[in-house]
Amino acid sequence: MKNRMKKLLALAFASVMTFSFTACGVGGEQNKDNNGATPAPAATTVSATDESVAQVPVADGKHYTIGICQLVQHEALDAATQGFKDEIVEELGEENVTFVEQNASGESAQCSVICTGFVSNKVDLILANATPALQAATASTGDIPVLGTSITEYGVALSIDDFNGTVGGNVSGTSDLAPLDKQADMVVELFPEAKNVGILYCSAEANSVYQADTVKAALEEKGLKVTVYTFADSNDVSSVTQKACDENDVLYIPTDNTAASCTEAINNVALPAKTPIVAGEEGIVKGCGVATLSINYYDLGRTTGKMAVKILTGQSDISTMPVEYFENPVKKYNPEICTELGVEIPEDYVAIEE
Repeated sequence: MKNRMKKLLALAFASVMTFSFTACGVGGEQNKDNNGATPAPAATTVSATDESVAQVPVADGKHYTIGICQLVQHEALDAATQGFKDEIVEELGEENVTFVEQNASGESAQCSVICTGFVSNKVDLILANATPALQAATASTGDIPVLGTSITEYGVALSIDDFNGTVGGNVSGTSDLAPLDKQADMVVELFPEAKNVGILYCSAEANSVYQADTVKAALEEKGLKVTVYTFADSNDVSSVTQKACDENDVLYIPTDNTAASCTEAINNVALPAKTPIVAGEEGIVKGCGVATLSINYYDLGRTTGKMAVKILTGQSDISTMPVEYFENPVKKYNPEICTELGVEIPEDYVAIEE
C-alpha cells in the first residue's frame, strides 16, 4: 500500500487529476484556536488522499498558491498550520489564495515526495511544518520561498555552523524553542526530591537531540543524575518508556514530533508507573505530562503567516528575514494528571484546558 501511495503521489504531480476539496483544517475539524478564538474563514484548500491526488493549481496574477508540507498530524503542528492559513486569509482574502495541504504521516521520505511535487508545479511559497519537512523543502528548491514553522533550531536542522539567526537564500521561518534552561528549572521546582531524571525522545529527530543535550547539561549542573532514552519510531515507544520509568523519578520529553503523536502510548506506561513527565510543549503535556513551559503554536503559525504575506507581496526579501521566536512562553500544567499523581503546582502555572 505504501509503495502504491508513493507512486500515485509522484504521478499526480505530473498530470492533472481529480481535485479533492476540503474545509479549512488539518486532520479534522478545528473551530477554535488555542486561546478559544474563532479562526478566520479559510481559502480554498486542496488536499490529497491515498486514492486521489490533487493537481496543484498555478498562481495567476495576484492569486497565490501555497504548498503546505506537515510532517505528522498532532495538536501542536495542526495549530501552527491553522494559524498560518488564518493569517494569510485575513490579510490577502480567501479568494486570492489556494492552500495545497499534504501530510507526510511521520515519514521523512514522504516529505521529499511532497516538496518535489510542489516545486514541479511552481507553487508561490512552501510552508514546511516540522524539521524533516523543512529539510525536504530546502533540498527540493533554492528558488521558491520556504518558511519553516515548529522548528526548534534552524542551525541544527539545516547544518549551519555558527548560525546567527538568519538562514539566508530562500529560507526563513519561526522557531518553537522555549527557554531550555527554564524547562530544566521547572523539573527541579516541581520535583525537588528527584535524584534521577530520564530524558525521552526519538533518535531520528535532530532538534530533539539538541534539546536533550542542553537540558541534560543544565540538570547535571544542578546535581541530578540524567539518563537519555531514545526510541527509533512509534513501534518501540512503550518499551523504552517502561525502562525509563523503572529507572527514574521523573521524565523530561523535549519538543518531539514522534513523542507528540504517541502520547497515549507513553501515558499508558507512565501513569500506572506513577512517573511524572515534564515536556517541551503543551500538546505532549496534555496527553501524558504534568507541566511545560510552552509556546502557543497557533500564534506561532500566525506569525509565520505574516512573514509569508510580506514575501508574497514583495514587502520583504526572505534572504534577509531573521527567524522569529515566540517571546512569552507560559508555565502550564495538566490538572487531571497532576491530581492523579498528587503533584502540587505553584500558583503561577496556568491550567491546560480540554
